[in-house]
Amino acid sequence: MLKKVLIVEDEPNAVQQLKRLLKNYIELEIVAVHDSVKEAIIFLQGNQNLDLIFMDIQLADGISFEIFEKVKVNVPVIFTTAFNEYALRAFKVSSIDYLLKPIAEQDLHNAIQKWQSMTQSKVSPKLILQAAALMKEYQKKYKERFLVKVGEHIKSVESKDIAIFFSEEKVTFAIDKDKRKHIIDFSLDALEDLLNPELFFRINRKHIVSVSSIKDIIQVTNSRLKLVLHQYEDPDVIVARERVQDFRTWLDR
Repeated sequence: MLKKVLIVEDEPNAVQQLKRLLKNYIELEIVAVHDSVKEAIIFLQGNQNLDLIFMDIQLADGISFEIFEKVKVNVPVIFTTAFNEYALRAFKVSSIDYLLKPIAEQDLHNAIQKWQSMTQSKVSPKLILQAAALMKEYQKKYKERFLVKVGEHIKSVESKDIAIFFSEEKVTFAIDKDKRKHIIDFSLDALEDLLNPELFFRINRKHIVSVSSIKDIIQVTNSRLKLVLHQYEDPDVIVARERVQDFRTWLDR
């Protein structure tokens, strides 16, 4: 029986390369190709009769991790990307492998072999995925400090001394505990993997907050939460509706 494969990729050349490589595996059938977060969500909401998903991370309308926030994905995923900064985050979802572009034929072969061994194993693939994610988490050394520019000087700011990270016009900033503002050379997506999740939480697309910076939490409309911080005043520091439950769990530990 043919195994059904979904490709989520917004680069036509990358789609063609992956299709060409997958022709070597006659047991695999590509049933659909989608190039955006929105299309992938719609497809997966109505069809998870799949065996494997190949998924790029940076898509035309966002990053593919947003898909997992909208729909429960019970299918093994092999991520394909030009960036290695998302590796840990990938293993927190349904990922079984993480291939860097351009995809090497041997790397793809190894990933498919891993998937095949999982599907043939008596051990639940879900348990294997969870074990892999926990191992990656255990081995991860989180970023302890950031280099920032202060006038003509370069200084080091420790992660534990940062109250909030936020994005503004495609630039990432950090506010330290002395209320000083610094430019950070990492996107918020990259910071999610670099920061210790015990100390920091991404509450929405624009903000990552430190637990020690939270002064007050106010419940507002639509089940959302507004945060009042010690070092940063902004009325838009609001926990997104889809992140509220995870935020509560993060606080209540």
